[in-house]
Amino acid sequence: MTRIQDRKVVGILALQGAFIEHQIALQKIPSARKINVSLVRTPEDLAKCDALIIPGGESTTIALLAKLAGLLEPLRQFSKTKPIWGTCAGAILLAQVVENTKRGGQELLGGISVTVARNGWGSQVESFEAPLTVADLDDPEKPFTGVFIRAPVILALHPTPDAPPIEVVARLPLGSDPVSQTTHLQTGPEDPRIIVAVRQGKHLLTTFHPELTTDGRFHEYFAKNCIFSSHSV
Repeated sequence: MTRIQDRKVVGILALQGAFIEHQIALQKIPSARKINVSLVRTPEDLAKCDALIIPGGESTTIALLAKLAGLLEPLRQFSKTKPIWGTCAGAILLAQVVENTKRGGQELLGGISVTVARNGWGSQVESFEAPLTVADLDDPEKPFTGVFIRAPVILALHPTPDAPPIEVVARLPLGSDPVSQTTHLQTGPEDPRIIVAVRQGKHLLTTFHPELTTDGRFHEYFAKNCIFSSHSV
């Protein structure tokens, strides 16, 4: 049994969005015995964490509330040394560049070298689910249900020599997506499927909502490949 003092503290940014769903999911995964879950609302909460999840919700609202709480700059510093997973709205905040922002722009953390577009599939009525085959998940032959709600779309990857490589974690099956409101990222004729999840070092970005399913395999993936891995940030 892992001693309490040896456990990693995984924070969930709890300003707006589906943070409770992430908390419930983390408490059910195999690695739960090695982590303590903490809801983060202040810089003091964040300072106690070894890793962080930024949930789905409304990215502009989360950024505004983080700024009012004095969390924006601490979050940016946190992203330089510790693992972060952004889901949907959290993925927008974790991106380097965002298109289709609201008037006035969008505060970002910039932890992953990608460009994304907000609401890339359109409005709430264009939300959809799709079966994702992810080789690095436990039981990879079992599809993972991707829940896309006003989801962002990854438009471009920006690998650089001085940053960890960007690993494509999941792609959308051909024909499973609705008509997009923006231009999709296409990586070439060898694999035209749209990228919906990437990892760079210890950071993970998913444009969908794993926390809105009962399948905890993406939470376990974050634990194994980001929190407890030897990868650099």
